[in-house]
Amino acid sequence: MTGLLRRLAAGAGFAVAVCAGAIAFHAVLPMAAEPRVIRITAKKFEYNPQKIVLKKGVPVVLELVALDRIHGFRILGLGLRADVLPDQAVRVEFTPDKAGRFVFACDVFCGDGHEDMDGVIVVEE
Repeated sequence: MTGLLRRLAAGAGFAVAVCAGAIAFHAVLPMAAEPRVIRITAKKFEYNPQKIVLKKGVPVVLELVALDRIHGFRILGLGLRADVLPDQAVRVEFTPDKAGRFVFACDVFCGDGHEDMDGVIVVEE
């Protein structure tokens, strides 16, 4: 009977060690960061805000809403494109993987002044 008790105690000790190790391992894992949400409105012939500063490697969601009509949103340098719809949030999720200045512009013709409808995203290290 003594051998059985020793084996049970050893098994219980092992189970406690495994659970403690799993808890310690879990505590070290980084929490998944919630992406930063930035609301951008579009109307003839402007975006608001016109300048956005981001950090390289930090996830972001651009929430695009048109206030008057359909507009486009394109950032060639980051490979992003979306149609911006009236009164409906369109979400563009991405993680900037390079630093720099990236111009965004409307690519759906919206009248005289369309060519001035732009802004910039600055991605810092």
